[in-house]
Amino acid sequence: MPDPHHYGLILAGGRGTRFWPRSRRRSAKQVLNVVGPRSLIQSTVDRLGPVVPPERMWVLTNDYLRDEIVRQLPEIPAGQILAEPAQRNTAPAIGLAAHILESIDPDAVMGVFPADHIIAREGRYRQLVRGAFRSAERGQTTVLGILPRWPETGYGYIEFPRGTETGSKPIAIRGFHEKPDARTARRYLASGRFFWNAGMFFWRTEVLLAELRRNLPRTASILAALPAFHDSGFPAKLREAFPLTENISIDYAVMEKAQSVAGIACPEIGWNDVGSWNAVYELLPHDADGNVLRQDAICREAVGNYVDTGGKMVALVGVSNLVVIDTPDALLIADRNSAQQVGDVVKILEKRKRDDLL
Repeated sequence: MPDPHHYGLILAGGRGTRFWPRSRRRSAKQVLNVVGPRSLIQSTVDRLGPVVPPERMWVLTNDYLRDEIVRQLPEIPAGQILAEPAQRNTAPAIGLAAHILESIDPDAVMGVFPADHIIAREGRYRQLVRGAFRSAERGQTTVLGILPRWPETGYGYIEFPRGTETGSKPIAIRGFHEKPDARTARRYLASGRFFWNAGMFFWRTEVLLAELRRNLPRTASILAALPAFHDSGFPAKLREAFPLTENISIDYAVMEKAQSVAGIACPEIGWNDVGSWNAVYELLPHDADGNVLRQDAICREAVGNYVDTGGKMVALVGVSNLVVIDTPDALLIADRNSAQQVGDVVKILEKRKRDDLL
């Protein structure tokens, strides 16, 4: 039976620019079904449902995506799917959710979950989430550490004590580390005590709000001045006050400064942040030549390609390791090894003021 004081906050405000041209302002990565029949945010809610039922789930997103998320998640009360009045990074967003939950339930314990990740071993993952909630109930700031599978330079790391074993038992971590260079990442992996930081945090709301008052007092004061969530003046006051909060992540604002943090060193759970079209390619079944074809295609001496053209017949001849994404108004052709750079295309479109393609 789920604990009635446990709440989930799904952060769904990102733009997913590396998934252009399918990911746009009104159809960002988290609402796309890039690896299955359900969108990434739908899969997140499905995965967490046995631990945090939909009636205690909250979503923070933006004005562009809110209506689509409401449509995709009818099981979550529409009033709990909120559009931030301005984009202000994760510290103000999580602080806002803590303020809301504290006004509704003074005993609230909240878990924070990205909207757009994949976890293959869901049963094992839910055991870890339950353990993190229990740790947070005791007043401990708690984080899940993801077992690293390669020396990744694009993630932050959580340092655990020597001899840490994976499992659901929380232990005091030694610290957080920013994204490393390649040499440092290899050292982290070899040590066996550095785990990826996937942005899954747990607190009693009163504990988080106290951390904000200590480490981010200006933003904490702005949020504290908001009326209770069910007050009729809340929406107008939020629109006025939220843009005044500081643009800073919860990692920098709170986690790296918290007096003590408990970490759970997760065993292998099949976690993937689905960070690019190449990540989608890696997740899906391949044909005998290593191609991933989302529709009918003809391939001749074509190897290692990812093709999604919305049903249009595609012929590949003598090409390798390409990403081909076709939409009604844009076509992307990229080397799979350069898939991380697709976000740069969006920056160029912004400079050219091509809002029709954003």
